[in-house]
Amino acid sequence: MRSVVNSESVGKRLMAAYEAMNDHFGNLSWWPGETAFEIALGAILTQNTNWKNVTRAIENIRNAGILQSELLYKADKDYVAELIRPAGFFNVKTTRLRAFLEYLHGNYGGDMDEMSKEETWKLRKSLLSVKGIGEETADSILLYGCRKKVFVVDAYTRRIFTRHNIIDNKWTYHDIQRLCMDNLPSDSEIYNQYHALIVETGKQYCRKKQQCTGCPLARGENNELL
Repeated sequence: MRSVVNSESVGKRLMAAYEAMNDHFGNLSWWPGETAFEIALGAILTQNTNWKNVTRAIENIRNAGILQSELLYKADKDYVAELIRPAGFFNVKTTRLRAFLEYLHGNYGGDMDEMSKEETWKLRKSLLSVKGIGEETADSILLYGCRKKVFVVDAYTRRIFTRHNIIDNKWTYHDIQRLCMDNLPSDSEIYNQYHALIVETGKQYCRKKQQCTGCPLARGENNELL
């Protein structure tokens, strides 16, 4: 495990980046979802696809009248697979949804509020034991669904921080998460907005072929943000 630096300079750089992106994009109100359960479904369905496709899949579930843990848990597997087809890899994702639903019902009676009462890192460990739930998905459920103080790391986070010399490509998910959590205010709302800002910056500017013009993190001659 990498020894993560906790320093005033790193904290200032991370907050400077946050403020620049926040000024540029404003409040992004992420993660979209009317309930904690809907947010958890979105976190699972968004693996390897874009949010537009996830929205279509969730709307199908909503229109079918089964956007509740108990109803989705009882629904026929093939029927659910057809509903979530827009999200891609629908057979795999149906299996993952089923695994999560079995976990939720087996441990918390299907109640996301009950699940949210669990101690953060104990809950994270148990979520990671659910087939198909990796670190990013588990942390998205924890932060956005359960309002836990957990920083979500994704490919955009790694790309942006690497390009701005915060990290290198050898850093693990855990390394990057600890860097952020050790050097940012311990606040779920800041973690929420920060991740949303990173995603938006990544989608619009910090692509595989970077588009620096207009980027809130663009480095001028005398004003290096990161």
